[in-house]
Amino acid sequence: MNEEKTENGTGTGNEKILEDVGRISYKAIMKAKDIVKPGAKALDIAESIEKFVLDSGFGLAFPLNLSINSEAAHYTPSLDDDRVFGERDVVKIDFGAEKEGFYGDCAVTVDLSGENQNLLEATESALENAISSIKDGIKAKEVGKIIEDSIKKFGMIPIRNLGGHSVEKNNLHGGIFIPNYEDDNETELKEGMVVAIEPFATISSGKGFVTDGDLCEIYTYVEDTQTRSQISRNILAKIKERYANEPFAARWLAEMAGSKFALYSGIQELVKTGALKRNPVLVETGNKIVSQSEVLLIVEKDSCKVMTK
Repeated sequence: MNEEKTENGTGTGNEKILEDVGRISYKAIMKAKDIVKPGAKALDIAESIEKFVLDSGFGLAFPLNLSINSEAAHYTPSLDDDRVFGERDVVKIDFGAEKEGFYGDCAVTVDLSGENQNLLEATESALENAISSIKDGIKAKEVGKIIEDSIKKFGMIPIRNLGGHSVEKNNLHGGIFIPNYEDDNETELKEGMVVAIEPFATISSGKGFVTDGDLCEIYTYVEDTQTRSQISRNILAKIKERYANEPFAARWLAEMAGSKFALYSGIQELVKTGALKRNPVLVETGNKIVSQSEVLLIVEKDSCKVMTK
């Protein structure tokens, strides 16, 4: 394999790492699916599943996402979160493991009431049809059309400003965006590329877009900046040491401050100075329920190889 393919995760030895990362990522979301029940505490589940991955000898590509109902993505529990799942909740479980800079990324939706199966089937069908289409040379917009058409067959609509993405070493969201509808994206997927296919859908009365919500518990390191407080400097040093390349949860830094107030004050100072980027919860603009399905795969000449299974 050439140097570029090796760097992006498909070199001779690297495909084995991706297989391992994909396997543990999928196992993690399946474990989470089994324990996301009415009355279960989101924080307990997040800590349990993240610990499972760490105890298995892997890192975390990003915090466990447990986005509920109109939340499409990026909800992970806070430091002392007391949120529990309700009997009618629709929960998106999105997660990935990490090893040597290679990432897993996969998602499944759980319908606790059983009343939204048509919505879940829309994204599951869209994902299956998209996977069947992936091969060397297919254009991103062609994949988007397949996803959109599949979702609309169930009477649902795609989320137009969310989609799949390429995945590179030390870069979870690479430079290629794979839409969930037919746009004008002429980018071709090439043999050896690692990509996440990620259909999102909502009901027909929704707006089909997401916007930033008020909650934010996930952050990404950007660069070093000057800060006034020692706590902020300590937090930034720990982030650079542990999470320089991956999104992280604020609760992962609990030991860095003497109180929740000190921790979040330090984080907010780092956001204001530009050291950190916020990844707020993304909410459907019509406040309608969202479903999600996702796999990580490698593009092959005439097909693709799913890694998260």
